[in-house]
Amino acid sequence: MIAAQDLHTEFQFPQEAESQLSSDTDFEDPDGKHAKAAKGTAAKKGRKAPGDKAKAGGAGRVPGLGRVNGNHQENGMENMTLFEVVKTGKSATQSVVDDWIEAYKHDRDVALLELINFFIQCSGCRGAVSGEMFRHMQNSEIIRKMTEEFDEDSGDYPLTLSGPQWKKFRISFCDFIAVLVRQCQYSIIYDEYMMDTVISLLTGLSDSQVRAFRHTSTLAAMKLMTALVNVALNLSINMDNTQRQYEAERNKVIANRANDRLELLLQKRKELQENQDDIENMMNAIFKGVFVHRYRDAIAEIRAVCIEEIGMWMKLYSDAFLNDSYLKYVGWTMHDKQGEVRLKCLTALQGLFHNRELGLRLELFTSRFKDRIVSMTLDKEYDVAVQAIKLLTLVLQSSDEILTAEDCESVYHLVYSAHRPIAISAGEFLFKKLFSHRGPEEEGLPRRGRQSVNGGLIKTTVFFYLESELHEHGAYLVDSLWECGSELLKDWETMISLLLDEPIPGEEALTDRQETALVEIMLCAIRQACECHPPVGRGTGKRVLAAKEKKTQLDDRTRITEMFAVALPLLLAKYCVDIDKVTNLLQIPKYFDLDIYTTGRLEKHLDALLRQIWEVLDKHTETEVLEACSTTYHYLGNDEFSIFNRVDIARSQLLDELVDKFSRLLEDFLQEGEELDDDDAYQVLSTLKKISAFHNAHDLSKLDLFASTYRLLNSGLQNGDMPEQIVIHAMQCTHYIILWHLAKVSDGSSLKGETVTLRKQMRAFSLMCQRYLNSINTAVKEQAFTILCDLLLIFSHQMMSSGREQLEPLVYNPDSTLQAEMLNFILDHVFIDQDDDNNSTDGHQDDEASKIEALHKRRNLLASYCKLIVYNVVEMSTGADIFKQYMRYYNDYGDIIKETMSKTRQIDKVQCAKTLNLSLQRLFNEMLSELGLNIDRSSSAFCGIKELARRFSLTFGLDQLKTRDAIAMLHKDGIEFAFKDPSPQGEGGPPLNLAFLDILSEFSSKLMRQDKRTVHAYLERFMTLQMALQREDCWLPLISYRNSLQVGGDDDTMSVISGISSRGSSIRSKKSKPATTSKRKLPEAEENSSSSSDAVWMNREQNVQTPVMIHSPHLTSTVLRDPKKMRPEDSYTAAYTMPAEQLPHQHVPTQQQQQPHHPHQAAIDYNTQVTWMLTQRQQAEARQQQERVNMHYTKMRNHMPQAIRRGSGLMEDDEEPIVEDVMMSSEDRLEDINEGMDFDTMDIDLPASKNRRERTELKTDYFDPSSIMDDSVLNVSMY
Repeated sequence: MIAAQDLHTEFQFPQEAESQLSSDTDFEDPDGKHAKAAKGTAAKKGRKAPGDKAKAGGAGRVPGLGRVNGNHQENGMENMTLFEVVKTGKSATQSVVDDWIEAYKHDRDVALLELINFFIQCSGCRGAVSGEMFRHMQNSEIIRKMTEEFDEDSGDYPLTLSGPQWKKFRISFCDFIAVLVRQCQYSIIYDEYMMDTVISLLTGLSDSQVRAFRHTSTLAAMKLMTALVNVALNLSINMDNTQRQYEAERNKVIANRANDRLELLLQKRKELQENQDDIENMMNAIFKGVFVHRYRDAIAEIRAVCIEEIGMWMKLYSDAFLNDSYLKYVGWTMHDKQGEVRLKCLTALQGLFHNRELGLRLELFTSRFKDRIVSMTLDKEYDVAVQAIKLLTLVLQSSDEILTAEDCESVYHLVYSAHRPIAISAGEFLFKKLFSHRGPEEEGLPRRGRQSVNGGLIKTTVFFYLESELHEHGAYLVDSLWECGSELLKDWETMISLLLDEPIPGEEALTDRQETALVEIMLCAIRQACECHPPVGRGTGKRVLAAKEKKTQLDDRTRITEMFAVALPLLLAKYCVDIDKVTNLLQIPKYFDLDIYTTGRLEKHLDALLRQIWEVLDKHTETEVLEACSTTYHYLGNDEFSIFNRVDIARSQLLDELVDKFSRLLEDFLQEGEELDDDDAYQVLSTLKKISAFHNAHDLSKLDLFASTYRLLNSGLQNGDMPEQIVIHAMQCTHYIILWHLAKVSDGSSLKGETVTLRKQMRAFSLMCQRYLNSINTAVKEQAFTILCDLLLIFSHQMMSSGREQLEPLVYNPDSTLQAEMLNFILDHVFIDQDDDNNSTDGHQDDEASKIEALHKRRNLLASYCKLIVYNVVEMSTGADIFKQYMRYYNDYGDIIKETMSKTRQIDKVQCAKTLNLSLQRLFNEMLSELGLNIDRSSSAFCGIKELARRFSLTFGLDQLKTRDAIAMLHKDGIEFAFKDPSPQGEGGPPLNLAFLDILSEFSSKLMRQDKRTVHAYLERFMTLQMALQREDCWLPLISYRNSLQVGGDDDTMSVISGISSRGSSIRSKKSKPATTSKRKLPEAEENSSSSSDAVWMNREQNVQTPVMIHSPHLTSTVLRDPKKMRPEDSYTAAYTMPAEQLPHQHVPTQQQQQPHHPHQAAIDYNTQVTWMLTQRQQAEARQQQERVNMHYTKMRNHMPQAIRRGSGLMEDDEEPIVEDVMMSSEDRLEDINEGMDFDTMDIDLPASKNRRERTELKTDYFDPSSIMDDSVLNVSMY
């Protein structure tokens, strides 16, 4: 037997062992008669003698495998290993296990060797345990040998490989272990040989440094433990049955009692008890040797396997495992940092709470870890949050008293979550909590109606909706409750009854606010039933409905039509004056099946509905109500249905009345002149709003309203005192008139002269809107600007596309005056500070909602104008004034401006670059006008322009070939701008805009190497020799810009000044290695100027100097000499000295002759100096690289023995190398299990049968989980 305190990881093999078992009892022995048949033959343990029977070789193939009944031979599998058989999956697992058992009975050493190699090969190891290794090597030595033969080139192994074959392999692997134990449960597992060897092997492998070994063996050990739990459960059942039979026989009278049967039952019970003790020892060995170490392994998959299996043990054999000693492992691991492990904890607990009896035994655990489960509903992993909510729902079903009101409220608000699975789970929790409990007083209530059970539940829903204070999210609440409470939400009959019927005496009536909420919920439920897709933000789009869902959808739509065709006129009549209720009720008809009005003989209800809409239209002037009426008429007036004539007549009568009233009021209104009556103005406004609302959805061209609205707008311009709302709605109505006219012309259904008429009307209206841009009223100007943007976009040159060349006369291109006025409007009304915006806020600027609304309006205005730039309606150069605001208003409009720049670059890269340059020039000119001619390059204004240039540079991307022409043109325009104006200081001074070159240098990194030479040559055309010799601070922009252009300019070489190589330094910067003493340091001035995010490019480009400037005191630096000892006059050439024999005698340039001569400095040609220094540097870098490689190799060799760490910090990524850290070493682990760790591990003690004494109290178990758990679980104990 395996004893937990005597088990060692080194397995040994018997010296004398029977190779042939006496019977086939492993296939069927329910009474365990042969359980001890092989125990005596293997009582003594020792090492197998070399001369003993050992027929295994190589990979240890099983002689009997593949030959039982000839099945495997027919499939060509007689020479396949056990791993290959399981991998292919062509044979049933039962057959494979039976073959192995036959082989084990024939020669158990050979069969066991095949099983050992099976686990080795399942780990992905290419090696195999030979018969010689099997006989003479210890377990740890075998594992070490297999580790050496492991393929370390890849971290993949069968359990982690993707693809259907390997997914099937994992299933087959687990099934094989389960079936193996099940088939061997009657004798072989008790022979003290097979299970000893397997458990010892898996225990040793689970402590391996190789992840593949550790993962595979842990999975195998956990599945083996699960199979043993099933065996133990069967033994417990058999013991109880045997005990019952024994007591029944013993209670018989002496004359009828069979003593031989009693003796047989006693013997059977004794054998079962011994078997159960053996199983206990095996499970103890696996639990202590594998689980208690691997459940906190460094790899998340291993931890997940352990938690998943312990959940199975507690569920299968709750009497033995469902106690706090095992539950605490699940509770602790709920704080794991990996969502996969936390998810396994929750699913394990769900399996327990599904059984109500088991749930009642989890009260202590639930009370201890309830807060953690509640907090996991907000887990960053959506799957974990969903399962946490489902677990709380199960907890709620088991007991209502466990979760407090605060716990429930933390789940309630998740019904409004944008993640639909979370919302649906929270909706199920809400439904179980609020709607699933029915008292005895509810029995006998009607099924439908105000007094029904659903009536109270619907009220509860309304109360919850109002208390949540998220009144604009009714659709989300309905969607969350739809799967579990659709029957309740589809009870529209009860909802109508609650709205129309009077309350009975003693019943509390719904308040106005509750009725409004009920109408909204009712509308959302109708929409959900008819559209069958979640609201916006909760789904990726409409899904294809199944046939059953389509039938349900049609049935619901029919019910809605039949029910609300009668009830809707009554509801509109009751709530005619309520804006919110009427607006929602008028949306219901668009979900009707209009044929039912005819087939169901409901025409009179249609007439009643049309009358009520007329009534609503007559009593309301609110835009949302008028638009709802217009939309309802538009849906009901579909000419495909037979009710079209009825609706069309009613609509025509309504519109004729409105137009006649408007014409009459307009004449009176315009004749009053300066003395405008408020009542007349209100009548004109209300009628105009109704006509405008209907004109949005209906073609009113036959009514010829253009002349009337144009007169009204013209009068407003002339008098200047027209109410703003009248002007706004007159503009909107005129805009609709032109659009409907354009639709007719585009379809070709208009008369011959309609195009000319439309052109005149459009031009006149555009001119009118342009004049209104100068209005005093801001709301009027905003309306005029928005309409102008729409007209210019619609009537642009693109309207002729798709074969519509006949519309060419309608194309309207804005002149420069209109473009300037629209741009000024944007600058004056969009790019303003939040505190300066007093528009449309009615004096409530402190109101946060008003600020957000105002910002939204300004964003729409800016987007409207940017569309004109993108579609080439206005000149792209007008975008310069917008692009220059990118940094200042980044938070408000950064996304819009960035997208505009991206689109314009796609249209014309060169013109876009010129526009960006123009925006920088305008900012530069503004800075000059504010700060004067003396520019401080460290000022915030200049740094802001430079940062904007850096951002612009980043938008060009990394592909220099695509943006080559654009970047070159940008530099050309920038150079011309820098030298355009002469120096204000007179002859010899720097040009006025010279500092702009410092800004322009931000784009040097985007130039190709050959283009840098071209740009540099173009720059020299503007320079004089005197400029090249200047060294004052005012000339630093020119020096810096020339340096940025000089990088890589000659022979693809690096700068002779910066000391940063184009390749080595790039590699080092990517690896973030610290600078060594051989690398030269950047000058401070250059560090300030290299602000680009592309560090490699900018460092190379901003540290290169031309030959003329080799001795500039401002930019020269070195690290080869002590900075404290360097003299200011030391030049760069003094730092790199050459032997005299290597210095060619060349003429020294003029600039070098002006510098003090040093003893070691020879007069050499500049190009020769560069060539020599490059050669020296490349050799030095090659030597340094070789030294680094050698040091790195030595460091790896030295650190390899210390690969195993202990303590905290074991949370590693899955992409780590194969050799990884594990919790403990396999050496002497089980002997020191209670001494080397800070907690005690219990022994698995299976519950006794009825005649066994009760179990003793188990010790409590603590440990420090800091190695894999969050800080929130530290200092947490179980009790």
